[in-house]
Amino acid sequence: MQDLIVHPVGESKNGALVPISGPVAVDTFGGRIHVEWDPQAAVTALGQLPFFTEYLKVSGLFEPWVEDCPLRWTSPNAPKKRDVLGTAILSILSGHRRYAHISALRGEDINAKLLGMSKVVSEDSVRGSFIKLDETKGIAWLQRHLHHVYAPLLSEPWILDADVTVKPLYGHQEGAELGYNPHKPGRPSHTYHTFFIANLRLVLEVEVQAGNRSASKHSSPGLWALLERLGRQNWPVFIRGDKDWGTEGNMARAEQEGLGYLFKLRLTARVKKLVERLMRGAEWTDAGQGWQGAESALRLSGWSRKRRVVVLRRPLDEQVAVVDAADPQQLRLSFAEVSDEVTVYEYAVLVTSLDDEILTLAQHYRDRADCENNFDELKNHWGWGGFTTQDLKRCRFMARMTALVYNWWSLFVRLADPNKHTESLTSRPLLLHAPARLTRHSGQTRVTISHSHAEAAWVETACRTITGFFKTLTATAEQLTPIERWCRVLSQALVKYLHGRQLKPPALLPAPG
Repeated sequence: MQDLIVHPVGESKNGALVPISGPVAVDTFGGRIHVEWDPQAAVTALGQLPFFTEYLKVSGLFEPWVEDCPLRWTSPNAPKKRDVLGTAILSILSGHRRYAHISALRGEDINAKLLGMSKVVSEDSVRGSFIKLDETKGIAWLQRHLHHVYAPLLSEPWILDADVTVKPLYGHQEGAELGYNPHKPGRPSHTYHTFFIANLRLVLEVEVQAGNRSASKHSSPGLWALLERLGRQNWPVFIRGDKDWGTEGNMARAEQEGLGYLFKLRLTARVKKLVERLMRGAEWTDAGQGWQGAESALRLSGWSRKRRVVVLRRPLDEQVAVVDAADPQQLRLSFAEVSDEVTVYEYAVLVTSLDDEILTLAQHYRDRADCENNFDELKNHWGWGGFTTQDLKRCRFMARMTALVYNWWSLFVRLADPNKHTESLTSRPLLLHAPARLTRHSGQTRVTISHSHAEAAWVETACRTITGFFKTLTATAEQLTPIERWCRVLSQALVKYLHGRQLKPPALLPAPG
């Protein structure tokens, strides 16, 4: 039986509608254009990364970090250590959150070679290499290089901020436990116990633990281990934490070690009674930004001694909505009228071993809110919200590695603008992302950047200034040790914080290897 042709194909007069090779004609509102692909072209989307690469080279940050890495392979077909670590750095700098995003870098040939790499390796190579890395040796390696970044700053008076953030998980990961998770209740998570140099937004250390270990009692061992590594001569003026840190264990240990502290207190029954008593008859003094403060001595049950307590209050000028959830069947909503006869206050209670006046203490604790900005940036714009693997070991590696790159980048950006910390949401489009083309002619290699940002003129001026600083520094590099060069770079980046003072090399640095 002859096959029935339902819709005969007509004879093609002009051949294929779209050529299988060569340019493709595309009709646009601006007229017809011809589009073609050139995957071998020497172009990059990270056109301004060479300036950051020069910073890593002159500062002596990248090369020792790679050499010190305890990664070892026995197979001759294994990737090079520099390629693996360089690929991870490029991925973190690009704002990636998953290992799979590394595939977007496979054509990043220009910046890979500028970092001394032979190629960008695959996501499987990065992931597989970190699983072979011994956890104890790997964490010690990353801790040493985190310490190297901020070590010269520890001779200056500084404050340590301690806090924890939650990373929700969606698979079957080691350490994925139910715990405190305010944004996604009931979702398993990891907890990131983190210590910062206050106001500079530099990460001292981060520990990744299971989701049910969010309390400060799980952070405390890491804090004292960190302080032991720093050495007592480099300890902060005091440590600062939220209400989870205002416990007998934390305060007694700080008092035993002779270290000051400023913590917030939970509003227990006896703390509320103290607030009521002070509200009635205490002498309230100015605490800045509309706050008032009064102090007293308090010894709660379970405390070994009386401690100084400061109550802060601030009147609310508008109507306040009060939701009473005591009745599970019906929420009762009432409105408190704020008038000359009725004053409504918000308040907070601090406990401290410091002797500063109330105004200073209140400002110190308000400054602690900067921790939330740190976590927001690290989780949403860097890799702390991702790079998840089934094992906890690689999550710990990537958390510290991301913190290290974050510190490197933050200080580099301060070289461009030393007056403030510029978050990556702004600094990457300014100082990293820009299309560029590499050309070679007469023995000279040139990268041509096409920056379309509205602040392109400022960016060019800033990059020229940074490079000029590095050229001046390199001219005296023969007389300076690597740590002395890094002190010069830090002093330049933090000139506002240091008021123009030059940092000196620390007396003791952790030994490599």
